[in-house]
Amino acid sequence: QVQLVESGGGLVQAGGSLRLSCAASRSTFAINVMGWYRQAPGKQRELVAIITSAGNPNYAGSVKGRFTISRDNDKNTVYLQMNSLKPDDTAVYYCKAVSLSSRNYWGQGTQVTVSS
Repeated sequence: QVQLVESGGGLVQAGGSLRLSCAASRSTFAINVMGWYRQAPGKQRELVAIITSAGNPNYAGSVKGRFTISRDNDKNTVYLQMNSLKPDDTAVYYCKAVSLSSRNYWGQGTQVTVSS
């Protein structure tokens, strides 16, 4: 079992930055892929960025060049640095972990609101 706790959300003006953190309750060395997803009101949850255990990232086209995902296995934490934020980035952001046995775990979500 893995518990994930997100933090770092908030309200920011367009063009600003936020950094989200997701702390896992067990060693991330036992976790394969970690990632960030988001869900805006009335929309489906969508992939934002993922990072493999080897540290290889992948991004949605809408955030590429603005967001950076990273993971610190010593701190059991994955981060999402979000720059040049736009109102369209407003959503609840969820952390996801996929264990080595392919089980999925989700955090409770953190709200990001970008004002124009």
